[in-house]
Parts: sequence; C-alpha cells; structure tokens
Amino acid sequence: MTFVLNAVMMTVRNKKLRQWTACVVLALCTIVNLHAQDNAAASSSPDNSQVQAPVSPPTPSQTISPPTAPQTPIQAPDYLIGTDDVLDVYIIDVPELSRQYRVSGQGTVTVPMLATPVKAAGLTLSQFSGSLTNDLKKAGLVSDPHVNTTVNQSRLHAVAITGSVKRPQIYSVFSQTTLLDMISQAEGLAEDAGGVAIITRGDIASHVLATNDEQLPESQRTITLDLKRLLESGDPKLNLDIYPGDRITIPRAGVVYAVGAVNKPGGFTMRPNAGGMTVLQLLALAEDTKTTAKRGDTVIIRIDAQSPGGRKQIPADLKNILTGKAPDPVLQPDDILFIPDSPGKRAFRRGLEAIVQTTTGLAIYSARF
Repeated sequence: MTFVLNAVMMTVRNKKLRQWTACVVLALCTIVNLHAQDNAAASSSPDNSQVQAPVSPPTPSQTISPPTAPQTPIQAPDYLIGTDDVLDVYIIDVPELSRQYRVSGQGTVTVPMLATPVKAAGLTLSQFSGSLTNDLKKAGLVSDPHVNTTVNQSRLHAVAITGSVKRPQIYSVFSQTTLLDMISQAEGLAEDAGGVAIITRGDIASHVLATNDEQLPESQRTITLDLKRLLESGDPKLNLDIYPGDRITIPRAGVVYAVGAVNKPGGFTMRPNAGGMTVLQLLALAEDTKTTAKRGDTVIIRIDAQSPGGRKQIPADLKNILTGKAPDPVLQPDDILFIPDSPGKRAFRRGLEAIVQTTTGLAIYSARF
C-alpha cells in the first residue's frame, strides 16, 4: 500500500490534488484489506450448508431388531469308538507317536511314554483326540500337540437284528440310532413276530450308559421291551437308543394247534394282543368244527413237566363255550386244541353219503333207459 501511495504522489504535481488523491487511495486500500479479512474468516469457519442436522431417534416402528443368530444344523452323531477298533492316530511333528493303535478289551489305548492308558471306547474320534492331547500336555511330552484320529478297522460297529423280521442280518452302524430305525432298516416285522423285543447291550453301550466309569450292571445289559405297545402308542421312552455292537432279537409269536374234527387242522400263529388268543379265536382260524365233531369232549393239551408224559389235558366243552355258559379259555404257546370225531356220527354220515350216491346213480341209469 505504501508503494502505491508513493507512486501516486510522484505522478500528481498539484499539491491539493495530491492530498485528495492520497485520501482516496488510503480509503480504497482500507476497504480492500477489510474485504480480505472477511474472506479469510469465512474460509476458516465450517460451512453451515455442510453441517448435518442431528438425527432424531427412530420410532418404535422404525427400530431395527438385532439379527438373530443362524441356527446350527443338526448333525448326525459322531462315530463311537469300540473295543478292538484299529485307530490311525497322527500327531503333527511327532512321528514317533503317530501310528496305528488297537483299542483293548478294556476300552483303552496304550500310548508309549504315557503312564496310564487313554480311554477310547464310547468316545467320539474328536473326544479321543482331545483326551490324548490333554494327556500329552500333562506328561510334558509335547507342548502344543495337534492330534487327528481316524478309524482304520472296526469289527464291532454293527448291529445284529435277528428273529421275526423280514431281513434278519447284521447291519453296519457307525453311530447311535434307535430301535424303530433298526426295525425299519430290516424292512419291518414278519407276520409271525411276537409282541416283545430283546435288546442285548454291547461294549460301546456299556461304556456310554455306565455311570461314574463303572461297568454296566448285568441287569441292564439285556432289556425286554413291549414292542406291541411301542408300535401302537409311539411312546419315545420305549424307542430305546441302539449303539454299535448291540443285538436285537424279535422272538416269533407262539404257535397253537387245532386238530381233530375241524375243517382246517394245523398250526396257527398267536397274534400279539392284550388278552391273548382264546379257544373260539383258534376255532375261527380252523374254520369251525365238522358236523361229526364231539364238541362236548374237546380238550386242550398243554405242556406240563409235572404231568405224566410231560403233558396234561384241560377240558374245554365247546357246547357251553359257544352258548356262553362257560368262559372262553386263553391258550398258551404250543397248546393243542383237540376236538374228537364221533364214530357214530361218522358212520351215519358215510351211510347217508352212500345212499345219496346210490340214489343219484339209479336216477342216472333210469334216465338212460
């Protein structure tokens, strides 16, 4: 500004004019300086047009609920180690201990340099790997072991289902399953299936079901289950868990026999029911008695070790049973219902048949001539 003022004063020669010009120049310079200061202040302060208005809190209808955690898919039970299994154990960076191990009859694995055997039977592969990892750390053999376990051989991981099923055989089972699943795998029950199922526990079930690392009591190693009730009610408490190594037996239903003066003699399967098979039910299966039957002399022949010959006879008067004058006896497996044939009635019927045949033959002969 001083340089401009001196230049103007040297250019204007008139004294009064120089004074007036100097005042004008000073005024102009002052205005320019004030304008420059205002611009600097405006640039240093935040721009009001860019300041965001405070956001009001969302209303209840606008509130975003936290995302729900994804549901973990249900996975099938893991493989359960059994006695006599051969395991491939690989410990990273420890080739001396990485090898095959056979599970002993006590359900343990002996690892070199470990003071005590490692429990294996009844555990999953991951559980066994974790247990072995902890034992290696405690023994100070490996600071940070990484154990991977796989199954090389297994002879016990199967369930045998025998008896009255459509496909009795041994089925490979590598994890926990249920009784109904095994019956379904065997294509269901056969026609002569009884009303119970007998489950015999194997080593894996004994280790899993035992409490406090004790052996499973003998009373719990064999279980007799009401199969008829399970199929009718679907009670999940009766649908027991089945483990590899278990055995399922479905006994055949008892057989009763109807012989003598019946239209269809033979043996008949006792269908499982609440009351058991009765004499009248067996008679219906045998398609009733013949006309020559002596119903009043009917007897039930039953096995009895205390009776002479190992059998005893129980009277069962069909006349009174059919008329409701006597109760309908309940039969037992291997019972024999014997309905005798009347010789007199049989002879009379044979004579009647002979007369009919003779009469028919005479009629045919007369018609020819």
